[in-house]
Amino acid sequence: MKVLIFLISSFWTCSVFSQNLIGAWVWTEQDEDGKQIKGVVTFTESYQVAAWFDAETGAFIETNGGTWELDGNTMAEMPEFNSKDADKVGKPISFEIEWDGNDRMRIAGTERWATRVDAGDPGNLAGAWLISGRMRNGDLQPIDVFSPRKTMKILSGTRFQWIAYNTETKEFKGTGGGTYTTVGGTYTENIEFFSRDDSRVGASLEFDYELKDGEWHHSGNTSRGKPMYEIWSLRK
Repeated sequence: MKVLIFLISSFWTCSVFSQNLIGAWVWTEQDEDGKQIKGVVTFTESYQVAAWFDAETGAFIETNGGTWELDGNTMAEMPEFNSKDADKVGKPISFEIEWDGNDRMRIAGTERWATRVDAGDPGNLAGAWLISGRMRNGDLQPIDVFSPRKTMKILSGTRFQWIAYNTETKEFKGTGGGTYTTVGGTYTENIEFFSRDDSRVGASLEFDYELKDGEWHHSGNTSRGKPMYEIWSLRK
């Protein structure tokens, strides 16, 4: 009976701990030149993404992410992309994390604490999404979500990040992210970093959005002013 209670208790602790990680976390640190660097990590139920960028200018530095799971206080990750070191893609990593109440965590043995931004709300789009359709020349064309070439968006309740990459070639294509809101039928992105063009940092973009049968229908104009209509599907 004691063993059974221990196992149930351990499972419950792990489950609660994992649920408590879901959402977005931020921290700041200084690089070798004394610049302030902002870091953000976002956890959905099975996927996570971390990004670093200049806290003042938004200049992109690096990003990585993939699947994750927690066993006790041991974090296990399987990277699907890494903008700095492609050789790490597909190689599992694990490390211990420390928990400070419900609002701070850090990698054990380090001094840097990450502070919770949200727990998956209030936005309506928290989750890991893969682009599954795009309107081209008036026709809605499906996109294979099982292809190694992926465009994924990971959203907490207040933050978003998209990543384009290839799991087969380990090639990183690009990323961008920041904060978002969903008010009525309007989805608004506020860009804090963009790997391909720093000049877009600070821009706010509004789109129409609708959830239909669990899919995210996303339409409006791109940052270059071109009309677009996309469908995103929650990643299983």
